[in-house]
Amino acid sequence: MATHMITGAGSGIGAAVARRLHERGDDLVLLARDAGRAKELAGAYPGARTLVGDLANPDRLSWAFSHQTLPDRLDSLLHVAGVVDLGRVGDLTTKAWRSQLDVNLVAPAELTRLLLPQLRVSQGHVVFVNSGAGLNAHAEWSAYAASKHGLKALADSLRHEEHAAGVRVTSVYPGRTASPMQAKVHQQEGKEYDASRWIDPESVATAILTAIDLPRDAEINDLTVRPGR
Repeated sequence: MATHMITGAGSGIGAAVARRLHERGDDLVLLARDAGRAKELAGAYPGARTLVGDLANPDRLSWAFSHQTLPDRLDSLLHVAGVVDLGRVGDLTTKAWRSQLDVNLVAPAELTRLLLPQLRVSQGHVVFVNSGAGLNAHAEWSAYAASKHGLKALADSLRHEEHAAGVRVTSVYPGRTASPMQAKVHQQEGKEYDASRWIDPESVATAILTAIDLPRDAEINDLTVRPGR
C-alpha cells in the first residue's frame, strides 16, 4: 500500500487527488494549516493522517514537524496547494509578492527538503502542480507567474539532483481549472465565473495519477493539461 502526502487536499485539484487515492485504499498524509483544518480533513478522509504546518510561514515548518510524527516512508509528495493575487507590477506590494512566493515556491522547497529522506527510502515521486503561468507570464500575473516559474526551476534541479537516488520528479501545468482559486481569479479580473468552461479537477487528478502510477522504467517530467472546451 502506497503512502502519499498531499498539500491543498481541502478543495479543487488537491481534493480530487486525495479522494481518488483514498478510494483505492492508499494511505494519505494530509498537510493542514492549523488544527481545525486538520480535524476537517481527518473527517473527510477516514483513516488519513494529518500534519499541521502553515505554508504561508515556511520558516516554521521544520519547527512544526519536530513536534509531530512524520511517516517513515513516502511513495509520493504532492504539492498542490497554492495562492494567487493578481495585480500590475506598478501596484503590487512586497506583501503580495512575499505571500505568493512563500506559499507557491519557498514552502514546497522546504517541505521537499524536510521529507527527502522518506522519499529516498521508497524511491518516491515528487509532483509539483504548477500552472500555465509557470510557462508564460501575462499582464497582472507577475508575482504568481514568478513563483510558478521558480517552481519549475526547483523541480528541474531536484530531478537532476535526486535521479541517482531513484526519486522521480514531475511538474504538471494545468490550464484554468474549475476551483475556488479560479473563482477568486475571475473576481479579481472582474469577470463572470462559469465553472463549466474550465478543466474539471478530476481530469487534472487523472493526469497526476498517471504520472505517479507509471512503471519504473519511465517517468513523466513535464505534463501540460489544457482546457478541452
